[in-house]
Amino acid sequence: MNIERWVPVVGWLRRYNRAVLFKDSLAAVIVTLMLVPQALAYALLAGLPPEMGLYASMLPLVLYAIFGTSASLAVGPVAVAALMTASALSSFATPGSPEYIGAALVLAALSGLILIAMGVLRLGFLVNFLSHPVISGFITASGILIAISQLKHILGVEAAGHNVIELLGALFSQWQQVNLITLLIGLGVWGYLLVCRKRLNTWLMAIGVSASASGLMVKAAPISAVMVTTLLAWHFSLGQYGVDLVGFVPSGLPAIALPSLDQSQWLSLLPAALLISLVGFVESVSVAQTLAAKRRQRIDPNQELIALGMANLGAGVSGGSPVSGGFSRSVVNFEAGAATPLAGAFTALGIVLSTLLLTGLLAFLPTATLAATIIVAVGTLIDLPAVKRTWQYSRSDGVAMVATLLLTLLHSVEVGIISGVVLSLGLHLYRTSQPHSAVVGRVPGTEHFRNVKRHEVETDQHVAMLRIDESLYFANARYLEDTVMALAARSPSLKHIVLTCQAVNVIDASALESLEAINGRLKDAGAMLHLAEVKGPVMDRLTNTALYRELTGQVFFTTFEAWQALALPAQNEKPHPLIVAVNWRK
Repeated sequence: MNIERWVPVVGWLRRYNRAVLFKDSLAAVIVTLMLVPQALAYALLAGLPPEMGLYASMLPLVLYAIFGTSASLAVGPVAVAALMTASALSSFATPGSPEYIGAALVLAALSGLILIAMGVLRLGFLVNFLSHPVISGFITASGILIAISQLKHILGVEAAGHNVIELLGALFSQWQQVNLITLLIGLGVWGYLLVCRKRLNTWLMAIGVSASASGLMVKAAPISAVMVTTLLAWHFSLGQYGVDLVGFVPSGLPAIALPSLDQSQWLSLLPAALLISLVGFVESVSVAQTLAAKRRQRIDPNQELIALGMANLGAGVSGGSPVSGGFSRSVVNFEAGAATPLAGAFTALGIVLSTLLLTGLLAFLPTATLAATIIVAVGTLIDLPAVKRTWQYSRSDGVAMVATLLLTLLHSVEVGIISGVVLSLGLHLYRTSQPHSAVVGRVPGTEHFRNVKRHEVETDQHVAMLRIDESLYFANARYLEDTVMALAARSPSLKHIVLTCQAVNVIDASALESLEAINGRLKDAGAMLHLAEVKGPVMDRLTNTALYRELTGQVFFTTFEAWQALALPAQNEKPHPLIVAVNWRK
């Protein structure tokens, strides 16, 4: 059992059979057709030689198949990780230089070690600090940045920059140097891929092609674009006319070697590696969980940390760049029927064969083709309507999302996501530092209690029941004191204040001190503090505190019991004794 926990392949491989093998093999063929051009394109986006995209699609996929728990997640180079890699390394060396390549290997290995450490320590919960609006805003901004950064290859000009302003300024300054042949290739491939994505499936099925065959042809569209433009560039010697080509791509398998062990370099890349790890893990697990739910399967997030960590570590020692789970490839893998993670290993085998047999032809591949492939692929990442939806639902989440999006576009990738996380946490602390509370009264003839400002309810001038709608901790402890004492000051006739705690999941030490202070101040004012609906785990901790021993009032099991004891003296001539649940853990 322990072996299966850490190496899941041991468990499901026992049940592997010929039918599952067929499903995994078919899915691998389809994903390989997608991955070859994407691997080349994302290496280009990261500022790395194209073969590094292929290398990142070999050993990492095998390692994920061994340690991963998702049958559908397709690991490999992805657009966002490539963009973050380029952003992180551009300050270290010139893109494509040996120093730049060495730093990319360190970045991949370091990301892998971070993920593995988080998985072993079961720290998967840390990614919860990356809220969905922040991730959504970051990915949308990244998609826009990626698309704009690839326009230089479509236009055939030189342009560099870390944000939209720098990129657009560089592009506009080079408009007179646009290569018309490169522009025609780029726009042609771009239009062809868009038509294939939106229309080809319908057209093929209309002429009698089966759904499975038409779907395969749509997914193979980037391969056909690569083949056609490569043949055109070779036949017409387009390189002589200024068309930028991929150039020599070495065949053969990557060498296994440790990346640089320069301590200063590792420390310098640590912040970038941490960001790439967290963003990649959030994106991967979100995709994996969504696809697993459709088959009523489950994944283990902490084991996924280890699996993705091993994949990145494998990329670092085999000449690749940082990897994570790709959304589009994972969906294709799922729809193609991948039944186990071994489909990824078969995909790696397909990449190996492609590297051994096809790299000689890739020398004539126009970079405009790869750029158009990237632009079409990242179109699915851009979700601007989500900004409006989030803003309308939650202004604070909308602020975090817009800030992340704008800072990523206008400043840099790192500043964008760090600012988004900090802003999200700050807004959360602000919201919870002023928790919503309401004085409640009894709905006539029932045991239910509702906000006196929203409903016609029964109240008593001597009793105030205050519902606290948030856990109590250091950020809102002082606010709770102010709220309770203001309530007591407004109503001099009050003899009892009941805190109803059905929404309180935690009371930390700061909040406990505040409750003790409230209890003492009310006692001095001639009033009593009571608690009601305290949850079992919270009550377990309160039982051994001074607050519990010195509480001037009572602890009631339900709000209705507090009402009966305090607000209906005619029916309860004597106050109920201290009421505590038999089993507070329930």
